Amino acid sequence: MFRKNKRHLQPILINNVQQLPDRQRQRLEQSWAGVFYKEVFCRLKEEPFGEMYSDLPSRPNIPVNVLVGLEYLKSGMGWSDEELYDAFLYNVQVRYALGYHELGEGEFDLRSLYYFRQRLSQHMQETGINLLEQAFEQVTDAQIAAFQLKTGKQRMDSTQVASNIRQQGRLQLLVEVLQRVHRMLIEADQQKYVEVFEPYLKGHPGHYIYRLKKEEYPEHIQRMGLVMYRLLNELRAGYTADKVFQMLERVFGEHFHLEEGGVKTKANKELSACSLQSPDDWEATIRETGHGLRQGYVTNIAETCDPENPFQVITKVQVAPNSTDDSKLLLEAIPNLVQRTDLDKLYADGGYGGPNVDQALADQQISMLQTGIRGKLLNQEKLSFSDFVIHLDEAGKPVQVTCAHQQNAPVELGSQKKGYVARFSSSVCETCPFHLGN
Repeated sequence: MFRKNKRHLQPILINNVQQLPDRQRQRLEQSWAGVFYKEVFCRLKEEPFGEMYSDLPSRPNIPVNVLVGLEYLKSGMGWSDEELYDAFLYNVQVRYALGYHELGEGEFDLRSLYYFRQRLSQHMQETGINLLEQAFEQVTDAQIAAFQLKTGKQRMDSTQVASNIRQQGRLQLLVEVLQRVHRMLIEADQQKYVEVFEPYLKGHPGHYIYRLKKEEYPEHIQRMGLVMYRLLNELRAGYTADKVFQMLERVFGEHFHLEEGGVKTKANKELSACSLQSPDDWEATIRETGHGLRQGYVTNIAETCDPENPFQVITKVQVAPNSTDDSKLLLEAIPNLVQRTDLDKLYADGGYGGPNVDQALADQQISMLQTGIRGKLLNQEKLSFSDFVIHLDEAGKPVQVTCAHQQNAPVELGSQKKGYVARFSSSVCETCPFHLGN
């Protein structure tokens, strides 16, 4: 049963914090813990989380603002769950940040935090609403209003976030999937397919490839494709709803395809960046960056950057598979930022540009200043497209082009009616200082 947490507003008269010497108590109040309590914990609205709890008379929930506060602190401090729980039990600053003035007050078992995460995930899958993201934006908006921060100027950037998954080669991944399929089966089916799975159940998936030479990999991958195809056909009736069977179906489609002659292995270059990277993380993708291949996600962040603000705040956080383009993240963020802030000028790098972005920003009267433009660096010793002036008619169609040497050329429709052509006079071009022969 959901119950709002109000106990922190009236702490008990005699408590551990009150018993501290005045100097230590003031230091605690002015530390990050006091700031977190006033600016995050007290501003958090718990009511939206009430949808996750039963309306029937039952034991009251662990305070939502405590559970959410712990999740924020874990991310900010980089703690493990064990470190988080120890800090909650014994760290006076952490407890003060969460509204507790007495050691032992509000104690709960760590599994309550796990159950809370599970309910958050289930609620998002059912409704599409990320309550933690909603809470972050609600607190941020309250801070912007309280401190009268200007939000017209904002900057946006993205960074790679590694998924906490083990690096796996293609062959090892397929063995891991087959092992999980075997564990999915009821005992009778395990006995039925004992010979099929026997080669893949000898220890860790990595053990399967230890004695193989690299040139033997294709043969073994092909063999596993045949096994997977058989299992998909024969197990479909009884296991379709099982997540492991769905994983098997996905992996087979990503690594193999059917031809008249049967199952054929896809070449490595045919594998999508969105293909499954680990059975433990279905959404992580792979992306090649300047620092090599990266598995996981991309985080996109928007932040105020008005020089008149006493401090800046993060206004938007997005997380997506790392194969997601920056421009797509910007398109998704625009409606939310326009609704919540006064954004009219955005600073971003060249990865955020694109026709769809330009149109969306123009519709919202937002100007974007990019620190770079996509494409190759220009050769300063040669003419580029930007050195030409294109004249348009009232309908927006090109009618004339002026070169850097001020020669004009009429524009004609191309022979395939898909583009335009401008032909400059060769006799004039031969005397031009930009001519390649000079």
